[in-house]
Amino acid sequence: MRFNIKFFSVLLITALLFFGCGEKKNEETKEEKKEEKGEIVLSSIAIKETGIETITVKKKVISGIIKVTAKLIPNQDYEAQVGSLVQGRVHKVFVKEGDFVKEGQVLMHIDGLEIGEIKSSYLKAKANLDYYKATFERQKSLLEQNIGSQKSFQEAKAEYEKAQAEYNAEDKKIHAVGLSHEDVLENGTLEHITGILPIKSPINGIVTERNVVIGQLVEANTTAFKIMNTSTLWADGQTYEKDLTKLNGKPKIEFTTSAYPNERFKGEIILVGQTIDEHSRTIKVRATLNNPGNRLKPQMFGEMFIPISGSIKGIVVPGDAIIKENGKSYLFTVANDSIFKKQLVEIGIELGGKVEIRSGLEEGEKVVVKGVFFLKSELLKETLAEGD
Repeated sequence: MRFNIKFFSVLLITALLFFGCGEKKNEETKEEKKEEKGEIVLSSIAIKETGIETITVKKKVISGIIKVTAKLIPNQDYEAQVGSLVQGRVHKVFVKEGDFVKEGQVLMHIDGLEIGEIKSSYLKAKANLDYYKATFERQKSLLEQNIGSQKSFQEAKAEYEKAQAEYNAEDKKIHAVGLSHEDVLENGTLEHITGILPIKSPINGIVTERNVVIGQLVEANTTAFKIMNTSTLWADGQTYEKDLTKLNGKPKIEFTTSAYPNERFKGEIILVGQTIDEHSRTIKVRATLNNPGNRLKPQMFGEMFIPISGSIKGIVVPGDAIIKENGKSYLFTVANDSIFKKQLVEIGIELGGKVEIRSGLEEGEKVVVKGVFFLKSELLKETLAEGD
């Protein structure tokens, strides 16, 4: 009895090991089939009837465009924030949001004590300069006629140069706060000095923000208005790191947007960024665009078409040869006259119906360019059959 129990125990363990190994072998076989899955064998008759055509790929000069999603932003050279450099209260406002203004146009008046003091100091310095200039010229004339003394001439000259220096300092001060000579001299006498400061637009453009009302106290850091000139805009896009070598110089570009689907706006690349985004592996590309009629608006989205450098070589196949599944790209290569293999590839830029192949395909290989849909369907049938 003991012998029988031991015998059956050994037999049971052996059976379990056998079936376990069998299951493991079956799983390995399935994995091998899964790896092999992607090959299709066709007869020469089937190839002819289905119209399958192939080409042998070669490296050649790539010419075409890089298509980049882009967003329009203001040209910072034509954008201004306007405020007062001295404290005061808003006395009058002359413009509102949406108004077109010209460079030098008055936007508002600020009233403040500091403004009156700046004007007063300027007028005093100007009066002193006028007086000492006249004294200096008189002493110079007397000296030339041998009537005046050298001492009086030197004293007059020193006072004149001192008055000139004081005037220059006050002149710079009024210009620094935004005043012109005309602004100070208009009703500007020592008997009647107004504390009004006109705030003017530094550029031609449209008022996009107004942040002040009459009576409001404004400080030197208050942005009263934002003015934007949209006759030119910037288009900012991101291109992949691997496309960087295809950009050369400052090529002319075209921009399209869904707002004007039948139009292409002309521009030029002005910036290729110096750093790569560590997450997306992209780099900034900026173009300046002409904006006739100001129809394009900041924050619009569109596509930028950038011509690539004509010195780049690579493999290019017709776009119909590419299959896209689950975010990946494939094509069918020819192993021999009757075996077709589904091959994973990395694609690059699209070139007018053709696609650049960055990896997964070598020069000299044969690729299916017609009949791809048939091969894909046959592969799907085999997959479904295996599933059953």
